[in-house]
Amino acid sequence: QVQLVESGGGLVQAGGSLRLSCTASGRTFSTYAMGWFRQAPGKGRYFVAAISRSAGATSYADSVKGRFTISRDNAKNTVYLQMNSLKLEDTAIYYCAADLVPFYRDDYTTSRAESYDHWGQGTQVTVSS
Repeated sequence: QVQLVESGGGLVQAGGSLRLSCTASGRTFSTYAMGWFRQAPGKGRYFVAAISRSAGATSYADSVKGRFTISRDNAKNTVYLQMNSLKLEDTAIYYCAADLVPFYRDDYTTSRAESYDHWGQGTQVTVSS
Protein backbone atom coordinates (compact mmCIF):
# COMPACT_ATOMS: atom_id res chain seq x y z
CA GLN A 1 0.00 0.00 0.00
CA VAL A 2 1.16 3.54 -0.72
CA GLN A 3 -0.24 6.86 0.43
CA LEU A 4 0.06 9.95 -1.78
CA VAL A 5 -0.10 13.56 -0.65
CA GLU A 6 -0.11 16.42 -3.15
CA SER A 7 0.96 19.98 -2.40
CA GLY A 8 1.89 23.16 -4.20
CA GLY A 9 -1.46 24.18 -5.62
CA GLY A 10 -2.80 27.70 -5.38
CA LEU A 11 -3.93 30.79 -7.22
CA VAL A 12 -1.77 32.11 -10.04
CA GLN A 13 -2.24 34.59 -12.86
CA ALA A 14 -2.36 33.45 -16.45
CA GLY A 15 1.14 33.10 -17.81
CA GLY A 16 2.54 32.26 -14.39
CA SER A 17 4.06 29.09 -13.00
CA LEU A 18 3.46 26.60 -10.23
CA ARG A 19 5.22 23.44 -9.14
CA LEU A 20 3.16 20.63 -7.71
CA SER A 21 4.67 17.95 -5.52
CA CYS A 22 3.37 14.52 -4.59
CA THR A 23 5.08 12.65 -1.78
CA ALA A 24 4.55 8.96 -1.25
CA SER A 25 4.79 6.90 1.89
CA GLY A 26 4.54 3.18 2.34
CA ARG A 27 5.79 0.71 -0.22
CA THR A 28 8.94 1.39 -2.24
CA PHE A 29 8.31 4.44 -4.39
CA SER A 30 10.58 3.31 -7.22
CA THR A 31 8.34 0.34 -7.98
CA TYR A 32 5.64 2.72 -9.22
CA ALA A 33 5.16 4.59 -12.44
CA MET A 34 3.57 7.91 -11.53
CA GLY A 35 1.00 10.08 -13.19
CA TRP A 36 -0.76 13.40 -12.85
CA PHE A 37 -4.41 13.87 -13.73
CA ARG A 38 -6.76 16.81 -13.41
CA GLN A 39 -10.45 17.41 -13.02
CA ALA A 40 -12.11 20.73 -13.80
CA PRO A 41 -15.50 21.65 -12.31
CA GLY A 42 -18.27 19.64 -13.90
CA LYS A 43 -15.86 17.60 -16.03
CA GLY A 44 -14.21 14.23 -15.91
CA ARG A 45 -10.72 13.35 -14.74
CA TYR A 46 -8.15 13.65 -17.52
CA PHE A 47 -4.57 12.62 -17.99
CA VAL A 48 -1.88 15.30 -17.74
CA ALA A 49 1.51 13.60 -17.55
CA ALA A 50 3.24 10.37 -16.54
CA ILE A 51 6.74 9.23 -15.71
CA SER A 52 8.24 5.76 -15.59
CA ARG A 53 9.76 4.08 -12.54
CA SER A 54 13.29 5.11 -13.40
CA ALA A 55 12.31 8.46 -14.96
CA GLY A 56 13.62 7.17 -18.28
CA ALA A 57 10.32 7.81 -20.02
CA THR A 58 7.69 10.52 -19.81
CA SER A 59 4.43 11.22 -21.59
CA TYR A 60 2.15 14.24 -21.76
CA ALA A 61 -1.30 15.23 -22.84
CA ASP A 62 -1.20 17.34 -26.00
CA SER A 63 -2.76 20.26 -24.14
CA VAL A 64 0.24 20.61 -21.82
CA LYS A 65 3.17 19.61 -24.02
CA GLY A 66 5.90 22.22 -23.98
CA ARG A 67 4.44 23.89 -20.89
CA PHE A 68 4.44 21.20 -18.18
CA THR A 69 7.30 18.97 -17.07
CA ILE A 70 7.00 15.88 -14.91
CA SER A 71 9.97 14.65 -12.89
CA ARG A 72 10.67 12.47 -9.90
CA ASP A 73 13.20 12.05 -7.13
CA ASN A 74 13.11 8.45 -5.94
CA ALA A 75 15.40 9.26 -3.01
CA LYS A 76 12.75 11.70 -1.74
CA ASN A 77 9.74 9.57 -2.72
CA THR A 78 8.41 12.55 -4.63
CA VAL A 79 7.07 13.29 -8.08
CA TYR A 80 6.80 16.84 -9.38
CA LEU A 81 4.80 18.68 -11.99
CA GLN A 82 6.33 21.95 -13.11
CA MET A 83 3.64 24.02 -14.79
CA ASN A 84 4.67 27.05 -16.85
CA SER A 85 2.73 29.44 -19.07
CA LEU A 86 -0.44 28.59 -17.23
CA LYS A 87 -3.77 29.20 -18.96
CA LEU A 88 -7.27 29.75 -17.62
CA GLU A 89 -8.20 26.28 -18.86
CA ASP A 90 -5.56 24.70 -16.62
CA THR A 91 -7.78 25.47 -13.63
CA ALA A 92 -8.63 22.15 -11.98
CA ILE A 93 -7.99 19.86 -9.08
CA TYR A 94 -4.75 18.02 -9.78
CA TYR A 95 -4.29 14.46 -8.62
CA CYS A 96 -1.21 12.31 -8.54
CA ALA A 97 -1.50 8.57 -8.98
CA ALA A 98 0.74 5.52 -8.62
CA ASP A 99 0.81 2.46 -10.88
CA LEU A 100 2.67 -0.60 -9.55
CA VAL A 101 4.93 -1.79 -12.35
CA PRO A 102 7.09 -4.96 -12.67
CA PHE A 103 10.85 -4.41 -12.69
CA TYR A 104 11.12 -5.52 -16.34
CA ARG A 105 8.86 -2.65 -17.47
CA ASP A 106 11.22 0.06 -16.40
CA ASP A 107 10.15 2.57 -19.07
CA TYR A 108 6.42 1.98 -18.80
CA THR A 109 4.01 4.90 -18.64
CA THR A 110 0.27 5.03 -19.18
CA SER A 111 -2.40 7.69 -19.60
CA ARG A 112 -5.20 5.30 -18.57
CA ALA A 113 -6.62 6.26 -15.19
CA GLU A 114 -7.88 2.73 -14.59
CA SER A 115 -4.30 1.44 -14.62
CA TYR A 116 -3.36 3.41 -11.51
CA ASP A 117 -3.66 1.66 -8.17
CA HIS A 118 -3.42 4.57 -5.74
CA TRP A 119 -4.54 8.19 -5.78
CA GLY A 120 -3.89 11.29 -3.74
CA GLN A 121 -6.56 13.61 -2.42
CA GLY A 122 -5.84 16.34 -4.96
CA THR A 123 -4.63 19.92 -4.87
CA GLN A 124 -6.50 22.89 -6.34
CA VAL A 125 -4.90 24.98 -9.07
CA THR A 126 -6.71 28.15 -10.05
CA VAL A 127 -5.51 30.33 -12.91
CA SER A 128 -6.91 33.85 -13.03
CA SER A 129 -6.92 36.43 -15.81
